[in-house]
Amino acid sequence: MPSPIAFVSRMNAQTEAVWKQALCAAMPEEEILCFSELSAEQKRAVDFAIVANPDPADIAALPGLSWIHSLWAGVERLVLELGDKAPPIVRLKDPELSRVMAEAVLAWTYYLQRDMPAYRENQQKALWQELDYRHPSEMTIGLLGLGALGTAAAERLRHAGFNVAGWSRSAKAIDGVETLTGDDGLQGLLEKSDILVCLVPLTDATRGLLNTDRFATMKKGAALINFARGAVIVADDLIAALQSGQISHAVLDVFEQEPLPVDSTFWQHPKVTVLPHISAPTSRESSARIVAGNIRTWRKTGALPETIDMERGY
Repeated sequence: MPSPIAFVSRMNAQTEAVWKQALCAAMPEEEILCFSELSAEQKRAVDFAIVANPDPADIAALPGLSWIHSLWAGVERLVLELGDKAPPIVRLKDPELSRVMAEAVLAWTYYLQRDMPAYRENQQKALWQELDYRHPSEMTIGLLGLGALGTAAAERLRHAGFNVAGWSRSAKAIDGVETLTGDDGLQGLLEKSDILVCLVPLTDATRGLLNTDRFATMKKGAALINFARGAVIVADDLIAALQSGQISHAVLDVFEQEPLPVDSTFWQHPKVTVLPHISAPTSRESSARIVAGNIRTWRKTGALPETIDMERGY
């Protein structure tokens, strides 16, 4: 009989129970126990854990872990908190997550392309005014990050008729998309983008990536969508770029502190659309199926799914 699987999270009890139910339904052959349900003997015996931003002390209390599977695609918090001594970490790779993110990128690109913020402002002024229409083919959407999410977004945007360019840490090739890499490539992407969509993982290399100098490189009046992590953008530098008109509008779904504090400048800023981290919600059923499939393969073959590079951060 295999040892139980530990489910370790910092969710509230109600949310954790719902997630546990989904995981149990996806793999009824396994015994899945929340960390609080494990006996001292079981904690010593557990060799695998499913995690959702766990308390590092709870992971340390499971000395036999051979690997852990995150329920989230983003793992920067795991990397930061668990450090070099962490067991191998597998992050969630869910095609449904890519589809939902691509849907959000297209939706909010349309929001900016069709000048919805300006029409909202005109409504508040009781101003009946038609603005010039910009055809998708007249606009370049720049994707900062061409991983699974960026690639899916690029395809949706291209099929919608936009010109699409993308930048990534390593060279990529996507049909119909101009792909760039390196410092020169990043400079080129910023210079040509009418709307810049940020989808990079948060690492030491991307923290503060978008700052005053890089905003100055962008087209005057370009717009920004951040669906990555809040710390990729220097918040004060963005506010200054919005105030000067260098950036015309920012759609922000992620922030360094979440929930966004009520006294944040972003809430009331007329050139900012605030979203409560909803661009790509994780599907419990879909992610549970993927985790279950990876665990079954491991039980059968002993082979681990692809694990993250702790030095790279993803």
